[in-house]
Amino acid sequence: MKLPLFPLQSIFFPGETVPLHVFEERYKQLINDCRQEAITFGIPVFINNKMEYGVEVQLVEVVSTYETGEMDVVCVARQVFKLLAFDNVLEGKLYAGGIVKLMEYDYEATDEKKQVIINGIRQLYLIMDVPYTEINVKEFNSFTLAHKIGLSFEQEYQLLQIPSENDRLNFISLHLTSTITVLSQVERTKKIIELNGHFKNFDPLDFKDIEI
Repeated sequence: MKLPLFPLQSIFFPGETVPLHVFEERYKQLINDCRQEAITFGIPVFINNKMEYGVEVQLVEVVSTYETGEMDVVCVARQVFKLLAFDNVLEGKLYAGGIVKLMEYDYEATDEKKQVIINGIRQLYLIMDVPYTEINVKEFNSFTLAHKIGLSFEQEYQLLQIPSENDRLNFISLHLTSTITVLSQVERTKKIIELNGHFKNFDPLDFKDIEI
């Protein structure tokens, strides 16, 4: 499948809303082509000086158009793709394009496994003292949580490449467990430091029955 491409150093997940400010001439042309021809385009992730995976995106709305031709647009991310070939400039266009393979992903997981993730997020937010909004076990998948659990850019890119929902939830669960462990240790250390910073009353030891 051939797609126009809009490379970014950002990661978007299937189902996610993608707000973009478009100011380069090549991408103004791309958005106008999407409006006129109802085509989709791809956002390959630029990471470690290369592009391999990305997400197909569909234009939903042009929110604002400025006198300069710049635009604020809203898109929605659809399917993950693997980039097979890249052309820096498509023939007759200003923007890039490439051959992509759309990846087959599943979104099936048990409520029990999802509940484990919810419990982990609740615990993480509690430790961090961050407001937590209850998550409905029936209404989320791994990708809807991806930006909310403290994954690094590299970890988000790893998650993007995992086709199985069960495997993605396992990946998230491992991250939550390790993060909660580290933060709990930090919190414990913080309390010890705070305690040692105050004057304390010590009970004097009675040495009369001590043998050496």
